Formats: sequence, structure tokens, C-alpha cells
Amino acid sequence: MRTGRALAVIAALALAATACDTGASSEERSMVVENYAALVHESYVMSLESATALDAAIDALVAQPTEATLEAARRAWLEARADYGPTEAFRFYGGPIDDVETGVEGLVNAWPLDEAYIDYVEGAPQTGIINMVDEYPNIDAELLVSLNEEGGETNISTGWHAIEFLLWGQDLSSVGPGARPASDFASAPHADRRKLYLTLTSELLIAHLQRLVDAWAPDTDNYRAEFVGLPVDEAIGKIMTGMGELSRGELAGERLNVAFETRSQEDEHSCFSDNTTNDILANSAGIERVYLGKLGSVSGPGLYELVAAQDQELADRLRDEIERSVELAEGIPAPFDQHIVEGVSDDDPGRVAILDTIVALETQADTIVEAATVLGVAVNLS
Repeated sequence: MRTGRALAVIAALALAATACDTGASSEERSMVVENYAALVHESYVMSLESATALDAAIDALVAQPTEATLEAARRAWLEARADYGPTEAFRFYGGPIDDVETGVEGLVNAWPLDEAYIDYVEGAPQTGIINMVDEYPNIDAELLVSLNEEGGETNISTGWHAIEFLLWGQDLSSVGPGARPASDFASAPHADRRKLYLTLTSELLIAHLQRLVDAWAPDTDNYRAEFVGLPVDEAIGKIMTGMGELSRGELAGERLNVAFETRSQEDEHSCFSDNTTNDILANSAGIERVYLGKLGSVSGPGLYELVAAQDQELADRLRDEIERSVELAEGIPAPFDQHIVEGVSDDDPGRVAILDTIVALETQADTIVEAATVLGVAVNLS
């Protein structure tokens, strides 16, 4: 529910948008920063809650490995993934998720993942941490963290995609996701180690998400307190950098254009579950969430009001561009990999939809920079 103070600020910003003044005041800008911090916290709380539900489903699978409990764990992963995706708009400015020294992003969402680093793959039944008993006799959380990205950036041992691989297995199907059997957790070689690995990775994910929730919690001596205490234009610059970098460098570039150009299934974001299209949509929705400043009980003022106070046409144009990119992302047909493999024509509707989304995301990134310039804040995008 909006507070009276927040409503007053929104009204003030709306009046400023129609007047010939210099835009929003410092106090009004500060309210936008405070609202953003509340939105970030709420987003991470949602992600933690659904990851906790995933952990419970994994516990059920480990306790009684059946096709039904495996399928339930997969559904829980997909639901939890949808809550995490929008939070990636809070990256790229050295916050708690990707601080150089203390950030957990590499432990939470690193990709692409070399499957053989974790478990068996087709033609190599003894590979992976799970099967290398002599080298890794005792699997524990400390070991998995220490091995993450050890010796190479695709040597991923923790996070969303490690769990995804353990639940689905390799995606060897031309029309669907991986099809790991429940027997891998029951009667297959090293089933107990596989169950332990999955349990530990899920627990680590929860611990890392909890750190993010705590970092953005209100009324605490934490990163959030530091963030809202920054010079207001510096904080707004960070917010817009997160939006813009996710729009162009990460989503349009690394996650869409690379796979589009290489036509390699290994370059799609959630290749084991065939969830990539939903990942793209969730990331796009996160950008919109930040710009509008709205999520559940958190509701403005957002960046839209700030930009409108300076340039109503620009504010509306950016809003419409972001809305359009979300619509285009939603229109990419699943599964994503069917549109990037060799032999698929560039006229294929799926490839056209991917390319249209890339162009839309790049366009809105340029407009984000334009809006930052109008606000007088610094934004550096790759």
C-alpha cells in the first residue's frame, strides 16, 4: 500500500512533469532510491521463499526417489527460477550480488556449465565430482564452494544451473529437455553421493539468497543503509546502470545474441530444462519492475516519475520500449534451442522473434542512457 508521503511525492513529480521547472528535487529523487531499495528487498524475499519451496521438494525427492518426486522437484525449480530472474536487474554496479570480493553471483547463477564437471555424461560414466570418489571422497558444502569455477569458468559446481543439471540431466533430446531418470537417485552408481550433492547445492542456494535478503533488509546497518545514504545521483546512476547493462550487455548480448550467432545449444541459458525463454522473459520483466518501481506492496515513485519530471515524452517512450521488449520476449517460442541450431533458416519465426527482442533490448538501453543524461547521472554500459 502506498504511504501518504509516497503519494505526495508521486503527485509532486507529476506536477513537475507538466511545469517548466528543473525537474524533481533532491528529496523526491531520494524517495525513488528508497523505493528501489524496498523493491530489491521484496524481490529477493520472493526468490528466497520459492527457493525454500524448491529445497523442500528436493528433500522429498532425496527421501523417496520416484518419477513423481523428481517431477515435483523440477516444477519447483521452474517456479523458483521465475522469481529469481527479475532480480538480475539489480546487478552490474558492485552491489551485494556481484561485489568483487564478497558477491555471490558466481555461486548462484554462473553459466554455461560443463556437465562433466559435476556428473556423468553420455560416453563418460565415471566423470564428474560425484563419480570421482578417490579424488573427492567426502562431498560437503565447503568443497563445492571451493570447486566452483576452479580451473575454468565453465567448471560450475553450485547454483541454479548445477541444480538444474542434477534434476534434468543432459539435454540430449532434439524436441524437449533432459530426461534424467529417478533411478539416478535410488539405484544407480553413486546414487547416495548424487543425493548429497543435490541437497548441499540447494542448501547453498538458500544460504546465498538469504545473504542478499539480509543485505537489503530495512532498518539495519547493511548494504541497503549504505546505498540509500549515497549521494542521490550516484545511487540513481547505479540503478540505471543495472537496468541498462542487463538490457544490452547481458540479455541482448551474452544471453541472446551469442546463442543466436553461434547456433550452439551450449550457449543457451537454461539448456537442461529448456527454460531459457522463461529466463529471458523474467529478466525483461525485472527491468520493467525497476523502471516503474512497482512490485506487490512496493509501488512508486519510480524512475518513470523522475524522467517524466524532466521530459514526459522521453519517460513515456522508455516505458513503451520496455513494455515492448517484455512482449517480444514473451513471444519467443519455446523451446529456445529449436531456433538456434544449425540448419534453421533466419526466416524461422523463432529466430525472427529472438532477433526482434535483441533489437528492442538494445534500443531501450540507448534510451536508458538518454534518460540518465537528462537526469544528469552517469551510466556506463558495455
